[in-house]
Amino acid sequence: MIKKSVLLYLFTTLSLFGQKHNQEEITYDAIDYFVASPSLEGIKNLNTVETLFWKSQDKKTKEGLLSIVVLNCNKGYFQNKFGKTNQAIASYEKAWKTYSTYQLNDYDIIEYCLKPLGNLYAIIGDYDNAESIIKHYYFIANAEKNESQKVGAILNLSNVYQNSGRINEAIDLIEKTIQNEKITATQKGLLLNNLGANYLLRSINEDSKNAETAFLKAIPLLYKDKTQAESLFNTYINLYRIKINHGKNEALNYFSKAKTIFENLPEKEPRKKAQFYLEEVNLLLQQNNLTEAQKVLQTIFKTLISNYSKGKNILPKQTALYAETALIDALDLQADLFTAQKQPEKALKSYALAFHIEKLFQTLIVYENSKIITQIKNRKRIEKCILIYQTLFEKDANSVFIEKAFQLVEHNKSCILKNEIYRNKIASKSEKQKIEELRFWNNEILKEQQKGELANIDKINKAIKKQNQAMLFVKQYQPSRSKQNETNINVNALYYKLESDDAIMVEYFWGPKTVYVFTIQNNQISLQSFGIGQTSGESIVKYIAFFNNANSITNNINLYNKTAASAYKNLLLPTKSSYKNLLIIPDGILNFLPFEALITKESNTTSFEKMHYFLNDFNIAYNNSASFYLDAKPFRPKEKTVLGIFPVFEKTNYTLTYSKKELQSIRNSFKGRFFENNTATFQNFKKNAANYSILHLSTHATAGDIETPASIKFYDREVLYSELYHLNIKPNLVVLSACETGIGKLFKSEGAMSIARGFQFAGAQNLLFSLWKVNDYTTSIFMGDFYKKIKRNNSYFEANHQAKLDFLSDEKISNAKKSPYYWASFVYYGGIENKDKNNYLLLGSVIIAILIGGFVLIKLIAKRMQKEKILFKNKK
Repeated sequence: MIKKSVLLYLFTTLSLFGQKHNQEEITYDAIDYFVASPSLEGIKNLNTVETLFWKSQDKKTKEGLLSIVVLNCNKGYFQNKFGKTNQAIASYEKAWKTYSTYQLNDYDIIEYCLKPLGNLYAIIGDYDNAESIIKHYYFIANAEKNESQKVGAILNLSNVYQNSGRINEAIDLIEKTIQNEKITATQKGLLLNNLGANYLLRSINEDSKNAETAFLKAIPLLYKDKTQAESLFNTYINLYRIKINHGKNEALNYFSKAKTIFENLPEKEPRKKAQFYLEEVNLLLQQNNLTEAQKVLQTIFKTLISNYSKGKNILPKQTALYAETALIDALDLQADLFTAQKQPEKALKSYALAFHIEKLFQTLIVYENSKIITQIKNRKRIEKCILIYQTLFEKDANSVFIEKAFQLVEHNKSCILKNEIYRNKIASKSEKQKIEELRFWNNEILKEQQKGELANIDKINKAIKKQNQAMLFVKQYQPSRSKQNETNINVNALYYKLESDDAIMVEYFWGPKTVYVFTIQNNQISLQSFGIGQTSGESIVKYIAFFNNANSITNNINLYNKTAASAYKNLLLPTKSSYKNLLIIPDGILNFLPFEALITKESNTTSFEKMHYFLNDFNIAYNNSASFYLDAKPFRPKEKTVLGIFPVFEKTNYTLTYSKKELQSIRNSFKGRFFENNTATFQNFKKNAANYSILHLSTHATAGDIETPASIKFYDREVLYSELYHLNIKPNLVVLSACETGIGKLFKSEGAMSIARGFQFAGAQNLLFSLWKVNDYTTSIFMGDFYKKIKRNNSYFEANHQAKLDFLSDEKISNAKKSPYYWASFVYYGGIENKDKNNYLLLGSVIIAILIGGFVLIKLIAKRMQKEKILFKNKK
């Protein structure tokens, strides 16, 4: 029920808007009234005032518009205080949009809007937006020569780097600031605190010791400033974390000091309270004090959820949850507590609620990179869930538990890519334009930043402003995308498709501690696992390292043979069977592993042709996820035509001498359009890409690194992988005949940020791409054979398989050039059945099958009985 005074206030406000009063006076009166006694109900009243302002027919003065900026900044501040993070972000965004759109001034927009907005973006995991806002207000502070706000921006930017996994960048930024900037004692203390936290996260060599030193130096600097009690609290908590495993008494002493500071803080926001209680729960769990830990967890739920009541169920209701990191941490700890109490089903329910909150976060985030980083944080939880499901299966032998574990892993396979492809299909024209505009400015910023010290800071800042404007428009569509990836994969449909394709599927999950292997064959899912360490993970890493350069294998053939055999054994792959095809869904570093070149049986031969490759056991294809395989659209039934891009780069240091031979080989087999030399431009490619069934690019490419994105060269320019997103193509096949087109910055579950991903994003389902730097000569031979096989109507993945076998048996190729380095680089991602087969041939096959039906039926029954026999043996 609304209080009488509030009703009177609203009536007065409505009356004033109908009279001749200054717009800003009415708004400022409303703000003063609210600030005197802030409440959630009061925020609703401010919303009414704002609505009346915009509806009013009066001319909007700059003073009146500025009062709305101030109103929204106050709303944002108190919404954050009340734990309404999403609403606070929306209020600050409105304030910033109004301030920048109408080019207002005479207000400290950094302190009251941009700084808290950047911090809130970081809290929800929207790191790209946080970085963009912080860099923008650093630019403003630098122009205004405001040293305090510059250092504040650096502190907040280091936090963003830290939380998004860019630890080295954070450390470098802080160390340079401490050395070069004129900073106060308090600022130095804050910087040292951040520096210590980053050392603690990096944890290499002397980092733990360096972290402790940084924290101890920060204490006297922060202690002098009474306004930094919260920072001092964080310092003691970090020292407690350092000492808890090897200095328990000292650790408890630090925790006690932190607790004293916490209890004396004048204002305790719900999130801050919860964060301290979470530390307390961690300590209690380490002490195995489960009863007390449960009490504190309930206190956290009560603190963060206004209508929480224990009742019969300790867990909060899903409908009461919202996007809050402290809630996720509390639910994860609650699951750990249930696990310790041997209540696995309850632990899974708690984890499910944490996953639900992660999905809520995804609806708030616009940028692909931030979505991926947020998604990665699920992996430790996923690993714990799989372990619980595996334990339940071992106890009850109920295959439902294995299926649930598989569904959980599958939900997180390339889920950002899935959602973005889905979005491209359903987005309106105006939304697509704004998304394209947003990515355009993001790419412009990236390209300018790659120039290092030569980068134009003013140009970057202007691009950031344009990027922010596009972002606010795109963000309006986020809530409607929240339920797009919640359906489970149809396991029975997957069984049927695999049987139809005569295939086995192996799907990996590379967790923090364990690698889980799901094998799907004979209409069932099995689960195996191996630990990451010297006995297993190391041989896999060493195997991948053999492909770093052309000489690694040929210089030590016996070691390669041994390492590849060990890696094969550890990867728990199926042995040769009645199934002829194998579909692999890799994860983590397995995205960079050429499975075909694994050795199934170790030998002493130095002849590469005679080695026992996994290639000989199966036709191998790859995919990003089981759902990509299951949901793939049939090939378009049109004539095979090729769009070829061959820049060649003649008379340069980048000349691709054998690219011409590759071009001629393809041209002899297929109709199409082929752009050579200076005609092989990005513009020509974009104009023609939608008109051909096969897109072939023979050029240079690079995987980039942690900071530099993957890119591919056309004659006229270098194109970033994310610039390919808006091509809107639907070819039957994309062939990327260039170096490193399948590798890039790697994110577990999501895969590599590679050129191949760019084409997948644009609509390509089937791709042939490389995992390392390829040789120009051997690539031309391989591609010639590959296209000959396609001409003979082989499916794309069979053509890839057979071209590799032919390469190994080709007497014209020397033994050194038959090293797996030269033939195993190109991997096929996509469907494993040939939809391009001539319909008349298919009809003929059906007629023949009917004529000799009895014989076919007997063969099918025999094959099925053989599989049932294998299944029975496996069950035994």
